[in-house]
Amino acid sequence: MKTLLNVIWLVFAGAWLALGYVVAGIICCVLVVTIPFGIASFRIASYVLWPFGRTIVDKPTAGALSTIGNVIWFFVAGIWLALGHVATAIPLFVSIIGIPMGIANLKLIPVSLVPLGKQIVPTDRAFAAYGR
Repeated sequence: MKTLLNVIWLVFAGAWLALGYVVAGIICCVLVVTIPFGIASFRIASYVLWPFGRTIVDKPTAGALSTIGNVIWFFVAGIWLALGHVATAIPLFVSIIGIPMGIANLKLIPVSLVPLGKQIVPTDRAFAAYGR
């Protein structure tokens, strides 16, 4: 079921959203100081392409620098990417098949707003980062 949802997601929402993250990552990689934002954006682009069966958890080693970076990201790119998720989720809710994808799209908003200090893990290993 995860594979079927991922394929449908890729066609109707994932490719467009991943393109937004890739563009944000390329823009962020222009300056040396913003390369960590670009890397986070590329990481989330891979997650947006194939989200079902994976989840995002907090990194236990994330510190104050990731918090400061998240504040900067929120105003520079996070708001625009979150609006892209909302704009993509609304048409998905119109059809019955699109409802799970619309919910998944809304679940991506928190990571689009604050991506630093997060890691992507399979859903069966959601607590793997914490040693449980």
